[in-house]
Amino acid sequence: MKFTKGILSVASAVLLFSAASMSQEAVKPEAGLSVHYEELTAPDFVLAVAKSKATCVIPLGILEKHGPHLPLGTDLIDCREVALRAAKQEYTIIYPAYYVGQIFEAKHQPGTIAYGTWMMLELLEETCHELGRNGITKIILLNGHGGNESFLRFFCQAQLASRKDYAVYLFDPAEDESMEAALTKLRKTTIDGHAGEEETSAMLAHRPDLAHVDRARQESGEDQQRLANLKHAYTGIWWYASQPNHYRGDGSYGNKELGEMILKLEAGLLAEMIRSVKEDSVTLELQNQFFDGSEKPLKTKQ
Repeated sequence: MKFTKGILSVASAVLLFSAASMSQEAVKPEAGLSVHYEELTAPDFVLAVAKSKATCVIPLGILEKHGPHLPLGTDLIDCREVALRAAKQEYTIIYPAYYVGQIFEAKHQPGTIAYGTWMMLELLEETCHELGRNGITKIILLNGHGGNESFLRFFCQAQLASRKDYAVYLFDPAEDESMEAALTKLRKTTIDGHAGEEETSAMLAHRPDLAHVDRARQESGEDQQRLANLKHAYTGIWWYASQPNHYRGDGSYGNKELGEMILKLEAGLLAEMIRSVKEDSVTLELQNQFFDGSEKPLKTKQ
């Protein structure tokens, strides 16, 4: 799971999953207008677009192993919970479960669904295009999966390849020392990153029925450092070299208090982002200027 640089990855959650299974109840801030995209009627969708100021959050997860004790859908289950909590603070539309992303590094583990390179890019592009066609002009990507980081940054840059009448924003909060200090007081482990203390804690905070903490030590989450002698180089096999069990940390130290703090902090940051995106008029204006200039680059003032 990967939400922020400083909170849920300190040592460094579309198609087939029911949204109802990831939240104990639908979030309905007022007037019965759900934040769940799939629960809205067509007339209510029109109202929701207006109420949200044409914003929509897409929580992105993956289907992959999370140690021996957490569910395959952990990334989306957790990041969708963050989105729903944020929507209670600042109304927005939450897109249905989206499990398509980059997870080639876990193909050796049971349960992993690794879609092809072009498919994952085109599906997200088409999803954003369809949201734009339906009046959503500000699309927020909420990443719950560390393996998506490079992919989603590339996707955001690729939005400049052709003219669009909507903008894509990636949730990428700055590190906050005070928040980090508060989390540090509750942490018991120093190695974390995948199905470890923090991710297990988050699951315990809102879906304890899916966290089998008693199984957390059945496998090792230690870094095996099998590429320790390789200098000044990056290679795609790096994660497998370090964590072949697809597990980093020790989930047995997970606790509800830490998880609740993580979810609360993340939801607060996301709600703040949603508010700022709602009020943002500069991004779309600059995009249009850029696209105009791109059509006739020789006329761009030098």
